[in-house]
Amino acid sequence: MATVTFDRATRRYTKGDKPAVDQLSLDIGDGEFLVLVGPSGSGKSTALRMLAGLEDVNSGTIHIGDRDVTNLEPKERDIAMVFQNYALYPHMTVAENMAFALKIAHQSKDEIARRVTEAAKILDLTEYLDRKPKALSGGQRQRVAMGRAIVREPRVFLMDEPLSNLDAKLRVQTRIQIAGLQRRLGTTTVYVTHDQVEAMTMGDRVAVLRDGILQQVATPRRMYERPINVFVAGFIGSPSMNLIDTELTGEGIRFGDVLVPLTREAHATSRAEKADRITVGVRPEHLEVASGPDARGPAITVDVVEELGSDAYVYGTARIEGTPTTLVVRVAGDRVPRKGDILHLTPRPDEIHKFSTSTGERLGD
Repeated sequence: MATVTFDRATRRYTKGDKPAVDQLSLDIGDGEFLVLVGPSGSGKSTALRMLAGLEDVNSGTIHIGDRDVTNLEPKERDIAMVFQNYALYPHMTVAENMAFALKIAHQSKDEIARRVTEAAKILDLTEYLDRKPKALSGGQRQRVAMGRAIVREPRVFLMDEPLSNLDAKLRVQTRIQIAGLQRRLGTTTVYVTHDQVEAMTMGDRVAVLRDGILQQVATPRRMYERPINVFVAGFIGSPSMNLIDTELTGEGIRFGDVLVPLTREAHATSRAEKADRITVGVRPEHLEVASGPDARGPAITVDVVEELGSDAYVYGTARIEGTPTTLVVRVAGDRVPRKGDILHLTPRPDEIHKFSTSTGERLGD
């Protein structure tokens, strides 16, 4: 096992163009499962390929343990990579696919057999060792690709969106297996995904990238509760956080026709911006729902209801300062409104996130 360190690592494909990865500095602990997440084009796969040696590093360095691997060939880095498309040899059996890298490395037959047998037991592939990839399901093929990485006993596992070709149910099952396997083996793992739910449920820590720039690194819980900026706030969480630009007054902030008081510290920090407006963020589960003639808070007209059994997400349109605004609220499964109903929403004062409207950065706490 080993630590991994990106020290201002930059990848630029064409001189003068914006970097695909811009001065990435990131420390990954020994045995940690770190997930790189971000939208398409954020640089997450490029960062992983830089670590693997498949992309050049134009400036900065990358270390695995105490070795500077910035300019080493992939085969010299002691890493194993699991790709999105499995990359199995169709003419080889499962056992032969798993053993191939060991044969190239001139391992003994006994050692190869031992490692393949152990990996097959871990991945529940023992009964499939004599089959070829075409006789396997997508989930089984992905487990073979994992087995091929495991038998190499590398210092670092690299996984590039390995579940994106699986259907939704199988994806959930396989991500549980991968997370459990990593904890069992204790191998340092860097995992790339565009799926923030996957990131939040698998990683010890999550690193969010945007346009090649690292936005925040934190545990899933910390990132959900304290996003560092508007981008992270809107990206992490499903459904995403409600974000509204609103008026800042001497008493607090306005959420539609409701005045929400701020703590003294939050108000002082907000005022330090010297602006009359801030961006307010509220998670769907932190909005209180009311109805009837005496209800307060912005009125939304229910557009769509996603019923999930125990609860539901309600999407509606409100007019905030005269502008149509979409809001999402979570409600109990036994109190689901109908399309066209009018609801009033008020945020819980202690669950409001405040951001600078000008910079997008978090204000206070």
